[in-house]
Amino acid sequence: MFINDKVFDVIVIGGGHAGCEAALASARLGASTLLITQNLDTIAQMSCNPSIGGIAKGQIVREIDALGGAMGKITDIAAVHYHMLNTGKGEAVWSPRAQCDKKIYQLTYKKFLENQPNLHLVQDEVKAILTGGGKVEGVETLRQAKYRSKTIVLTPGTFMNGRVFIGALTFDGGRYNDMPSNFLTDSLKKLAIKTARLKTGTPMRLNGKTIDFSKFTPQPSDEPYQPMSIFSAPVKKDFLQCYITKTTAKTAEVLQEHIKESALYSGNITAIGPRYCPSIEDKAVKFPQNKNHPIFLEPEGFDTQEYYIQGFSTSLPEYVQYKLLKSVPGLEEAEIVRPGYAIEYDYADPTCLNAALEVKTMPGLFFAGQINGTTGYEEAGGQGIVAGINAALKVQGKPPFILRRDEAYIGVLIDDLVNKGVNEPYRMFTSRAEYRLILRSDNADLRLSKYGFEYNQIPKEFKTAFENYQAAVAALIKNPEAKIDAATLLPWRLEAAKNTAKIHRKYAGYLERNLKDARALANADKISIPEGFDPSLVKGILIETSQKLAKVKPLTLGQASRIPGITPADIQLIAVNIEKYRKAQNESKN
Repeated sequence: MFINDKVFDVIVIGGGHAGCEAALASARLGASTLLITQNLDTIAQMSCNPSIGGIAKGQIVREIDALGGAMGKITDIAAVHYHMLNTGKGEAVWSPRAQCDKKIYQLTYKKFLENQPNLHLVQDEVKAILTGGGKVEGVETLRQAKYRSKTIVLTPGTFMNGRVFIGALTFDGGRYNDMPSNFLTDSLKKLAIKTARLKTGTPMRLNGKTIDFSKFTPQPSDEPYQPMSIFSAPVKKDFLQCYITKTTAKTAEVLQEHIKESALYSGNITAIGPRYCPSIEDKAVKFPQNKNHPIFLEPEGFDTQEYYIQGFSTSLPEYVQYKLLKSVPGLEEAEIVRPGYAIEYDYADPTCLNAALEVKTMPGLFFAGQINGTTGYEEAGGQGIVAGINAALKVQGKPPFILRRDEAYIGVLIDDLVNKGVNEPYRMFTSRAEYRLILRSDNADLRLSKYGFEYNQIPKEFKTAFENYQAAVAALIKNPEAKIDAATLLPWRLEAAKNTAKIHRKYAGYLERNLKDARALANADKISIPEGFDPSLVKGILIETSQKLAKVKPLTLGQASRIPGITPADIQLIAVNIEKYRKAQNESKN
């Protein structure tokens, strides 16, 4: 057995979007970091849609960027098409989205990882998490190698006991043609971590040479477009078009005829799939009155003829997939280059985590991404950067980095996961954020870049430009005609400053009300539950409350108040008892 001599500060398991952001974040904080993944050639693979952003997801990408993460910068390098969603509604829900060249995206992420100081890469499969003395000690791999570390960030995506389904055909896989990870679940069970199964899926990919685009409505890229990253200057590029059409009554007939051949409806798949990203057969069953579902053709890159068919996710047999295509005008002669499929995989109950994404019963072990029951590259990346920062802070003996619900969609995401858990794949929506007027895509840097600088995620040379940008927005809020020197705030950001100031003036009254509520939330989150104080033992609270507090183990009064089913009266009792406990502790010290 090979035992590496080095003791790493952080080991990141998995090279998907969560793992990449986690590894970069911990390394930027000065932690010696090792990223272990099955295949270094599939780093940041876009396993499903070759796009980044979308409703609420675009806000998360901007937040990752504001914290110093890589996703937004890499998207701007790889983008083939930009579109701002929800522009028919208020600016609070405007959401940027970009189609990417998936190979440029993937290789650029790998380049970022390879060039990051303090970060090491190894191609291997982790089969066991090693622990001792109530904390993590490292990992053992399939090649019988041992790597020691002080903390671990686990980001396996859909690979834990992954199984692929295409009609009656089924085989093991973390995704199509990639081996699953069949040992990690057992390792988690040994740590008494509860696991269960979820399902997701993807549509077929088509040969663009066999598509009749004249029967589709073209969707050109936005012009001018808004980059995903505040660090990206807009550039002239020959963007590609997307296309839109709808399914037909014939599509519905094919689905009705073959519905029992779907792995989802044959009984082969037992796990729950994403409610908000249903397969085409799910749509037929749940919305039988609707015969015309929108579908989108989206290019997979500049130098490929492959097209992703958004809205057509399926686990039907391949011959049925061809029949479905023939029912859509323009796709009658379309050739499938990769069939659609569904995948089942293991995830861990996220209520086992605290708000820093650390396992409560195993200090130093952090989870991020789909292992926590989420969907999407963006939700994974948001968790990844938080887990990576916190793993490094843990090693350095510093307090954890925790985002509140009023600070970021990432804060809403993590708060929902650790307090409520999941019973289906979690997808972020603007409706989940009660402070969405504050958490807009245009002001992510004003909300979060202070943390990017504090945790060494953003190079210090940008600090002056950021402070100048803050001052410019403040000046423009007071006076729209204020003179601003664009060169002092990254020249391309003047229009962004004007836009943010305009939105602030437009919603000033509503924003003040939102901010007042947010301050109350912040105050509750500042009331920490002291070490040694067990809120579930407070006399007078409901039995249900006691049980939920014992399970979730909240760190703050605010977090306790957001656990479903816990009443305001119970929170008041806990607050009073916290004060009594602190007073007694102080008296005993004196």
